[in-house]
Amino acid sequence: MASQDWAEKDFYAILGVSKDASDADIKKAYRKLARTYHPDTNQGDAAAEQKFKDITEAHAVLSDPEERQQYDAIRAMGSGARFSAGGQGGAGGFDDVFGNLFGGGRQRGGFRGGGFGGGQVPPEFADLFGGGGFGGGGFQQAPRKGADRTASTTISFAGSINGTTVGLREPSGEVVEVRIPAGIKDGQSVRVRGKGQPGPAGNGDLIVKVSVQPHPFFIREDNNIRIHVPVTFAEAALGGQIEVPTLTGETVKVKIPPGTSSGRTLRLRERGVRTAKGTGDLLVTVDVVVPQNLNAKAEKAIRDFAAATGDADPRAGLAAKAAL
Repeated sequence: MASQDWAEKDFYAILGVSKDASDADIKKAYRKLARTYHPDTNQGDAAAEQKFKDITEAHAVLSDPEERQQYDAIRAMGSGARFSAGGQGGAGGFDDVFGNLFGGGRQRGGFRGGGFGGGQVPPEFADLFGGGGFGGGGFQQAPRKGADRTASTTISFAGSINGTTVGLREPSGEVVEVRIPAGIKDGQSVRVRGKGQPGPAGNGDLIVKVSVQPHPFFIREDNNIRIHVPVTFAEAALGGQIEVPTLTGETVKVKIPPGTSSGRTLRLRERGVRTAKGTGDLLVTVDVVVPQNLNAKAEKAIRDFAAATGDADPRAGLAAKAAL
């Protein structure tokens, strides 16, 4: 995303949260909106596709503490602010304003540098950092690696489950390939050795924060995966066996016990997210579907069922539980 756009876009309004929203509130709003406008559920809808892009962009900025701080500072200048690209002998650009605010300009291509000009200590600070002597003596500091840089990227849900490779473009045009390991969670970071700022003892590292797009069906809970599966009233009451999809694309059979209520969760061991530390479970939450249109025969059967179970009261003791 181009930093010049920040003064024009209200990311808080896009996600429908307040300016003092917590990280949890921002993530919750993002997941809810992303499911609504996900391209897989709005195929051919250009407006929904653009909305999804705006939501993803807003989340990428507001979920990063440093970027959120910078965004808030730029927005505080007023939406009427304008920044030119700048150049030699010309007016300062957007990055110059960032430099004045935060001590370092934001580089294009999603990278941010740290330290003094790529890890080099300015001459006026040389004595403080061991670059000069104190009357021929003093302490000499060991050479240091260059400063780390940070970047961010967004990957698909499938990419987070199976692992993927993304390319991040440097301001120079060079593309840095970043391997995203299988099982990575939303908000985790990947460290790329030697791709940070240069320094006397070698380059620093590149730290890439990963955002994961939500899936319209699979919901990740740590390393477990939750799915909601509809069942008929007869299947819930009498029990039965159904097939459900898994992350591998295969289906597995699940036994529905007789008398299963809507909202009950059945656990399938080691059918969740696979990581180096182990594999999570698949949590199958049952949603009992009540028929909307009954023919005469079905309606009679329901009435007969109601008459046969008239003594049962599912709300018995409800008032006692609700007592304050």
